[in-house]
Amino acid sequence: MKFAKRMDRFGEGIFSRLVERRKQREAEGKPVIDLSIGAPNIPPADHILEAICRESAKKENYVYAISDRNEFAEAVAVWYQRRYGVTLDPATQVSSLLGSQDGLAHISMTIVDEGDLVLVPDPCYPVFADGPSLAGAELYYMPQKKENGYLIRLADIPEETARRAKFMIVSYPNNPTTALVPDSFYEELVAFARKYDIIVLHDNAYSELVFDGRRCGSFLKYPGAMDVGVEFNSLSKTYGLAGARIGVCVGNAEVVKHLKMLKSNMDYGMFLPLQKAAAVALTGDQSCVEATCHAYQARRDILCDGLNAIGWRMEKPAATMFVWAPVPAGFASSEEFAMELAEKTGVIVTPGSAFGPSGEGHVRMALVQDEPELREAIRAIKESGILQSR
Repeated sequence: MKFAKRMDRFGEGIFSRLVERRKQREAEGKPVIDLSIGAPNIPPADHILEAICRESAKKENYVYAISDRNEFAEAVAVWYQRRYGVTLDPATQVSSLLGSQDGLAHISMTIVDEGDLVLVPDPCYPVFADGPSLAGAELYYMPQKKENGYLIRLADIPEETARRAKFMIVSYPNNPTTALVPDSFYEELVAFARKYDIIVLHDNAYSELVFDGRRCGSFLKYPGAMDVGVEFNSLSKTYGLAGARIGVCVGNAEVVKHLKMLKSNMDYGMFLPLQKAAAVALTGDQSCVEATCHAYQARRDILCDGLNAIGWRMEKPAATMFVWAPVPAGFASSEEFAMELAEKTGVIVTPGSAFGPSGEGHVRMALVQDEPELREAIRAIKESGILQSR
């Protein structure tokens, strides 16, 4: 059999190797605490679950959705106005996604041709680079360095590179670095995109997971942002609907139009009960959002305080459901440390190298286990001696 050459760009990912390591330990009857993949374990609130169950029981909802129902698109617009102060036209500026990753993986096909240049952050969530790669784009990595607060320095992008670029992906609160950025960054971003005619794709999946009393807004609230880009958002973390796959792309009408056109040739829309449940989530009681944020903050405090106490020094993240921690001294790479940690303790984390060249030297831990499991992870790491073994 022969397969597409584009698949040569994708080797066996580190996530696959980590899964194999987990399965091996489980087969041997050894404990595993998986902090590698950001798979939320906080379920939807009761009123959202009730909407899913109620609508799923209706026989008439088992037809092709084809397009977004008005109720869903209008709920997204209402939520964006209430939460961010951003006005959207539900008919032209909102598109559902089968999870925001769906949109991020496929939107490149509507913007770039083979050989076009795309600007992606480094480190970054893998699909930010994988989507453009599937479309045949050339990637230019924009470093996010600790000494700059993980802020992309737009002024460091070469003039020739900026002029070639078709679009750029930006994401704050950031996965994996967990960084937030000041308003001035977005103002500079809009001016940069307008100067070089670059479409901005902003991933805002973690705007509701911001800790210690901080608040986070939308890229689209800044003057001129709607002219140059779109924003991706998700109900996965905010409302516990990760497995249901509900996301949105909103903003510039032309970009949204082209994405809808692509989707009309790829899928038959989001399952109608999920559209209705999403509308209930977005327009109903929002206390569940605050409760979810508090739960992740409590997990953050337990994990970071506990690991700092046993000698693994790290900063507490200001946002997201992740901890971005430096690799302890004595290890040659983040992958070496992650594999040895899994072997000695059963605690599985993701090497920073999985997120791009600048991710090396760190590991990402997802706050997706309950508090007892996090305390057990701390105990296992302490008793393994891995922090003192080099």
